[in-house]
Amino acid sequence: MNNSYPRLMLAAPKSGSGKTMMTCGLLNAFLIRKLSCRSFKCGPDYIDPMFHKYVLGIDGGNLDTFFLDKEQVREQFSDQAGEAGISVIEGVMGYYDGVGGDTTEASSYEVACALDTPVVLVLDCKGASLSLAAVVKGFLEYKENSHIKGVILNRTSSVMAERLKPAIEELGVHVYGYLPECKEGALGSRHLGLVLPGELKGLKDQLDQLAMKLETTIDINGLIKLAQDARPLPPSRAGLKSRVSEAPLEREVLIGMASDEAFCFYYQENLRLLKEMGAKLIPFSPIRDKRLPSGILGLLLGGGYPELYCRELSENESMLRDIRQASERGLPILAECGGFLYLHDQLETKDHETYPMAGIIHGKAFWAERLLRFGYIETFPKADTPFLKKGESIRGHEFHYWDSTNNGDCMEAKKPGGRKSWDCVHGKGNLLAGFPHFYYPSNPALPKRFVEACRELREGEE
Repeated sequence: MNNSYPRLMLAAPKSGSGKTMMTCGLLNAFLIRKLSCRSFKCGPDYIDPMFHKYVLGIDGGNLDTFFLDKEQVREQFSDQAGEAGISVIEGVMGYYDGVGGDTTEASSYEVACALDTPVVLVLDCKGASLSLAAVVKGFLEYKENSHIKGVILNRTSSVMAERLKPAIEELGVHVYGYLPECKEGALGSRHLGLVLPGELKGLKDQLDQLAMKLETTIDINGLIKLAQDARPLPPSRAGLKSRVSEAPLEREVLIGMASDEAFCFYYQENLRLLKEMGAKLIPFSPIRDKRLPSGILGLLLGGGYPELYCRELSENESMLRDIRQASERGLPILAECGGFLYLHDQLETKDHETYPMAGIIHGKAFWAERLLRFGYIETFPKADTPFLKKGESIRGHEFHYWDSTNNGDCMEAKKPGGRKSWDCVHGKGNLLAGFPHFYYPSNPALPKRFVEACRELREGEE
């Protein structure tokens, strides 16, 4: 078996250095060279992988050593990287930034160690020159084996890049090139991250032009060689597969999945796991479709931006009524964050305008004007819930500026290290709904019971 998996990671000293832009540009450049590519994102991000998918046309994956142990992350990577000619892993935040802000747990560095991956630092050079060499020196020496093999200088001129190159390469890393400040390298952002790819007019042309520019300023062939020189990965011991394979493969069950510009935050690993357990996911738009898809036996409402589409969602009264009636007749529902907001009696916009919603969660979801309960969590049921039992747990994260007058109290969310905890999640009857984004592979029992509940609903109706 070939375990070489050509791969590299693009990391940075901090967020906003240009990792996503550079990743998309390089993926495009690799495609131009007819290389088959796979992409991955460190950490719990949903939006950056959408940009990767926009370029490649195929789903990427998340690699997260808080959600899974290192062996499972390695297995997950090797499963998805397959026979790809090159895999590009985009880091998260600053390279060494981990859980709690004072550890390297779940950092890009930890993922690089787990996958023994060569790392290229993307440096934002705006407002700096030789000091960047000191930054690189610090990153190289902070940990004994930093895995950092190279540097890309972002937002600097060709003249300055040439001047900095010798000083940085003296430190033992290669400067793979630079990118001047340019419109091709700018991606818009808002409260939860980058603006979604589908909302950016002319993005394809922008990324094509970016790739052409990188061809002239970046050593693309050198990066490919760096990836090809990555050491083979050890064979997987099937830690994750063995847990997933416990799921019974019975008759396929249809599950409606909210999927439009308001609901688009789904871990691909979650969807893959549901499918492996027998779910056939039927996408629908709570904004545009007038009814739920026919024949569905369960409902998946992911996160996204319902707060930006309050009027459209509220005016689609037939869809809201359909969902309310489906819940009343016992349709199993999994809803998280944006999906949870949608189920409330009312949802408020950022301008404090209030709109009626599905009316399944009694209360109001409102703009809190600040980031709330942000970060990794492990959640524990206080008693048996529909899809998770007392004594079990599942890992996930929260990231939202909206709050609720009725957050639920069926589970307790704990920050890593027990630094903070709070009540969350409605978990009675057919419903599991709350702010946490669960990562199903961290406890496959939850999706397994959800699919089983859907299957039992069909058997009850037959």
